Amino acid sequence: MYGTSSIVSDVMAHTVAAVGPRAPFKEIVRLMRDWKVSALPVIEGEGRVVGVVSEADLLPTEELRDDPDPGPLRLRQPTGIAKAGARTAADLMSAPAVTVGAGATLAEAARVMARAEVKRLPVVDDSGLLAGVVSRTDLLKVFLRGDEDIAAEVRHEVAAHLFPPASSPVHVEVHDGVVTLTGRVRDTALVPVAARLVRAVEGVVDVQFDLAHGGGTR
Repeated sequence: MYGTSSIVSDVMAHTVAAVGPRAPFKEIVRLMRDWKVSALPVIEGEGRVVGVVSEADLLPTEELRDDPDPGPLRLRQPTGIAKAGARTAADLMSAPAVTVGAGATLAEAARVMARAEVKRLPVVDDSGLLAGVVSRTDLLKVFLRGDEDIAAEVRHEVAAHLFPPASSPVHVEVHDGVVTLTGRVRDTALVPVAARLVRAVEGVVDVQFDLAHGGGTR
């Protein structure tokens, strides 16, 4: 339906691997290999996310094994020595976990990922329990949306409201996610508004205008 934005639960992986706080080092490595992921949520109780253990949390052990002198490791990563000796998820994980709600928009999830500098986020439900995992790849799925579908939404939700056809017909074309609006408008002050609204449409890569006001071209 036009105007309805996708949310995290629409694109996330619903079946995910997770470990408990007592999960041993080698079990974590095996799960990462089997599920082809770089991080695992750590859960306790009925599924409350208490942390995340990632490849970066595991690497100090390998680094220390290869170089038994801990001096350089301590300088590069203050927590490296502690994690190098860790045996369970509880000691290895990063906590508290950075999570996102299942009902969050894709833009909100992208902002959380960017700020936390992570590639995957545990997704929690309204009770704070693990509901899935969302990755950067999942968030990019909206750009697979077809051009005709994007064009239909822009015409219906943006152009029809800002530039009513009876007074100032505006044509909408989309190619590879780039939206082009052409035609004549009575009020060019609405163009920046249109740009903002069009860019908010899922799947839009960019927007450009070839609009005229009266006899002049903007």
